Amino acid sequence: MLWKRISKLRTILGVLNRNVPSYGRYKPRHFCSVPPVGQGHTIFALSSGRGKCGVAVIRVSGPASAFCLSQLTRMKQGLPPPRTAVLHSISDPNSGEVLDRGLLLWFPGPQSFTGEDCAEFHVHGGPAVISAILQALGSLPGLRPAEAGEFTQRAFQAGKLDLTEVEGLGDLIHAETEAQRRQALRQMAGDLGQIYQTWSHTLTRALAHLEAFIDFSEEENIEDGVLNQVDNFVRQLQMEISSHLHDNRRGERLRSGVHVVIAGEANAGKSSLLNAICQRPAAIVSPIAGTTRDVVETALDIGGFPVLLSDTAGLRDTHDIIEKEGVRRTRERLEQADLTVALLDVVGLLEASNKLAHLLFSFLEDLNVRQKQCILVLNKIDLLNKKELNYLHCAVKKEEDLPTVCWLSCKTGSGIEEFLRVLRAELEILCGNPLLGMPSLTQARHRSHLHKCLEALGLYEYYKETDMALAAEGLRSALASLGRITGKVGAEEILNLIFRDFCIGK
Repeated sequence: MLWKRISKLRTILGVLNRNVPSYGRYKPRHFCSVPPVGQGHTIFALSSGRGKCGVAVIRVSGPASAFCLSQLTRMKQGLPPPRTAVLHSISDPNSGEVLDRGLLLWFPGPQSFTGEDCAEFHVHGGPAVISAILQALGSLPGLRPAEAGEFTQRAFQAGKLDLTEVEGLGDLIHAETEAQRRQALRQMAGDLGQIYQTWSHTLTRALAHLEAFIDFSEEENIEDGVLNQVDNFVRQLQMEISSHLHDNRRGERLRSGVHVVIAGEANAGKSSLLNAICQRPAAIVSPIAGTTRDVVETALDIGGFPVLLSDTAGLRDTHDIIEKEGVRRTRERLEQADLTVALLDVVGLLEASNKLAHLLFSFLEDLNVRQKQCILVLNKIDLLNKKELNYLHCAVKKEEDLPTVCWLSCKTGSGIEEFLRVLRAELEILCGNPLLGMPSLTQARHRSHLHKCLEALGLYEYYKETDMALAAEGLRSALASLGRITGKVGAEEILNLIFRDFCIGK
């Protein structure tokens, strides 16, 4: 009996020792029990972009990589030195016809992207050359074309990447702006995964302490204060996860794009402002009120931040059925907006100067932007003389509760540069600087699993005074939720979701 208890204690202590983070050096070999796709098969694909180009990269991964390299090159001296580019002719293995002359690279496993033996052919990027080499590879026994994301999936299953790094790689491939590239590169480097791994290690220690207390507290073989240590671990973790979740969705906005909506009354100049920002005629402009009846969207890169800019129908009472639908869609889009550009005609403000404050606040209240990011834009300043403009400037400046105000003329271009500067500043507030501070959440699934982790930690708090076994189960559930983010546990359920958006050859 005593021997069994000692053995169990050693097991618990072993779990503790195995899970102490080494801050950067820790790299688990396997994250889940899912067998590699097409185990035993060697896969190949074009890994560079399609279409005519100077150089194309064809990647091969699997146990037959060395065989296919020797079959397509017939190199007398054997395989090229590992990770060294060698210029050589590439021939059809059946006819012996030279297909191209290019660079060959050999990556013996496990020192490769996938952890398997890999080969790369850097050839000329003409469609005929690429097609001929892919056909030659397909003619070899044991080789087959890769499926979308299969190279990265093999890298994940070999322990080369965790799921957060895989997602960072996918985001890097699809990054269209400078800020997106920076965020994706940081996640691919493992910064986000390291945070979750550290939290997992903390939870593992807390669970080991709690289970040791459950098994050995009656024999008084456990040091005093063990439960206090567990409580401290859990409370610290709750604070860190809560802080991580309260990030105003900066990382998700940066990844998917900031929704900016231009809204205002009919004929205030919304479409003109959209065209000025896009620097092209993206929307129809006319002096007739109600020209825009649907949402006009365009994707832009503004100061390195991805923006989905929407021009909307003018807000007014109308009996026109189509325009009514346009107003309904405007209201719907305003609910979804991350940032609202509220546009007003300054001529109308001048005419209502005796009730200016009421007009401005009623307008913003109607847009429902009081608790959201907003820029108030006063357009058509070219229609006012200097005295009228100065009067309005002074009157607006007195109102302290207004959002940032920009004065401009879409017709002359006056004030557009200042507006764009303010817009960039607001976008940086919404998205943050991806290189500073703690890495941001980038995926909705991360947020979901972290909420479940907090709920499970709440179960521990609820049961710790009455039922230690249920309290321990709460910690186990929390640990499983963290593991599902990185793929350390339960990866079977999410693998397809992660890899399905990858392109062929990656």
